[in-house]
Amino acid sequence: MPPRHPSIATRILVTGGTFDKHYDAIKGELTFKESHLPAILAQSRVTAPVEIQVLQLIDSLHMTDAHRAQVLGACRDAPERALIVVHGTDTMRETAAVVGAAGLDKAIVFTGAMVPFSVQGSDALFNLGFAFGAAQLLPAGTYVAMNARVFGWDDVAKNRAEGVFEPGAAGGAGPGR
Repeated sequence: MPPRHPSIATRILVTGGTFDKHYDAIKGELTFKESHLPAILAQSRVTAPVEIQVLQLIDSLHMTDAHRAQVLGACRDAPERALIVVHGTDTMRETAAVVGAAGLDKAIVFTGAMVPFSVQGSDALFNLGFAFGAAQLLPAGTYVAMNARVFGWDDVAKNRAEGVFEPGAAGGAGPGR
């Protein structure tokens, strides 16, 4: 029998984004109510130690420098070494750049979804599971985990036409991992 290793404690920082949107039948639009993370972790049968910290529930297009500073502060203050930041995909790269430039001694993995968790065919569940594994296995640094790929914070871009993330950013250095 292989040796048992203790699970790495992971903190999930929630900022909102498509990942956590709900369909409001009265308004006929996607809005925020509460985070889906507790239900997702229960459905996924996560047994590793995890803490959920809701920072905000907003569309990433509405994120300001103050919101990004709040994300950086929460990453800096978190006692865990493995962090996941659930973030909207439209400005994920910008927030990851703020956190990445700080050079924290933690594995910080940004992820999100193109389709809300509450909608059939969502990529949220897969992306969160992938980010969870990445955060526990990667060395210290800031990453984006989307579409079954991991990218360094300084070499990632959202291809809006294709709806995927790929290598590339202004000043990017090196290929996606």
